[in-house]
Amino acid sequence: MTVVVIGAGIAGLACARALHDAGVEVRVLERAAAPGGRLGGDVLDGRPVDLGAAYFTVSDPGFAAVAERWRRLGLAHPWPGDFAVYGPFAGGRTQPVRWAAPGGLASLAEDLAAGLHVTCGVAVKDLTVFDGTVVLAMPAPEAALLLPAAAELAAAQDWQPSLAVALRYRRRCWKPLTGAFVNDHPVLTTLCDDGTRRGDGAPVLVAHTTPGFAIESAAADVEAAVRELLDLPEAAVTVAARRWPAARPTRPSDSAFAQVEGVYLAGDGFGRPRVEAAWLSGRSVASVIVGNQNPKTPRTASRAR
Repeated sequence: MTVVVIGAGIAGLACARALHDAGVEVRVLERAAAPGGRLGGDVLDGRPVDLGAAYFTVSDPGFAAVAERWRRLGLAHPWPGDFAVYGPFAGGRTQPVRWAAPGGLASLAEDLAAGLHVTCGVAVKDLTVFDGTVVLAMPAPEAALLLPAAAELAAAQDWQPSLAVALRYRRRCWKPLTGAFVNDHPVLTTLCDDGTRRGDGAPVLVAHTTPGFAIESAAADVEAAVRELLDLPEAAVTVAARRWPAARPTRPSDSAFAQVEGVYLAGDGFGRPRVEAAWLSGRSVASVIVGNQNPKTPRTASRAR
């Protein structure tokens, strides 16, 4: 019987890839025009720009192998340099190695999707049309629209919105910067130099906002806040924004995934809310499904490779 994975972000694609590799028939349905989910971006003056996840980090050995493969293929690279911190800072923390993608993080989703049965542009509205195993690989608030019983989980995880704003300037008019965490700021939470992130030196910054400024009409306020924070001598010449209604859970679940009324829920709401957590969550669901279909086969650990 075919497993249906709804959502072609990294959790859904990691799940589908693991199922496919185990010989399980799987279909992936995605409402957007291309895979990626919150790895997605936009095109700003002809140049791709990351407007979803800012980067990814690696700690799990299985995900490290995936990252190394992406590095060998030229799809990803370590992003050198520490993030600055604006505002209150306790200090003393060692910063992790951050990874970025020259073609944008969405290119990594495209790599995971290669060879899978992925259909984009499909907005699923009714789960009862599927008679097999279903995986909802999406933030819990979005899952609750298809599965009302997931509303309790969505409330428990407490997802918050964010607005990502890409700002292109005529020139690089700021001091050397990798990125920055902006603490206790009314508008900004994170700022990234997309030129250093992508490795092409483009004069592009990407800012992520607090929940209170997660509306697209706030893009001008974000541009002004960045200009003030970095003491820039000029304004951005091009601005692009993308709103994420469920950008990050403030209280992610400790478990690797959830099962509600027989439907699996996976994503970065399980574990630390990062790209790696989403990958691990999807793989964990796949491990359980494979184990259920082949009960004599020992189940893979939740951090399946």
